[in-house]
Amino acid sequence: MKKCMVIIIMFSIYSFSIAQSVECPCCTADHKAFDFWIGNWEVTHPNGQQAGKNTIEKILDNCIIKESWTSSDPKFTGTSTNFVNTVTKQWEQLWIDNSGNYLKLYGNRNGNQMILSSAPVFQPDGKEYVNRITWTLNDNGTVRQLWEVVRGDSVLTVAFDGLYSKVG
Repeated sequence: MKKCMVIIIMFSIYSFSIAQSVECPCCTADHKAFDFWIGNWEVTHPNGQQAGKNTIEKILDNCIIKESWTSSDPKFTGTSTNFVNTVTKQWEQLWIDNSGNYLKLYGNRNGNQMILSSAPVFQPDGKEYVNRITWTLNDNGTVRQLWEVVRGDSVLTVAFDGLYSKVG
């Protein structure tokens, strides 16, 4: 009788977990790792000057985080889709802006940071570099986005440094 009860309980737990994953396959802890970026944001440069506005939202039954960016110069806009690749077990981002530029990034969350990097890109002189973007969740709820261009362990330049503060 005891074995039968254990089997029934185990089957019930298993059935519940299957039903939950079918109901919301993108509601796992991995899929929630970048949720700290969701919201409506005012973005400023380190000197306090406005950089732009960003709306980050979950779409498609929590499977995609969609970014909608408008710079302080409203002629520049962009969007990204961010998702967990369940095969590679990594987050991926595809950024495309209204000038036709795009950036593809890969990575994962580490503590209070989401760190995504591009595949190596080659300069005309044959040297390679990587775009690395780090989003850091600060204790006060703001998020810092730091985009660095790196070669090996060296930061060649900072392409963007923005502080996200929630609005509304």
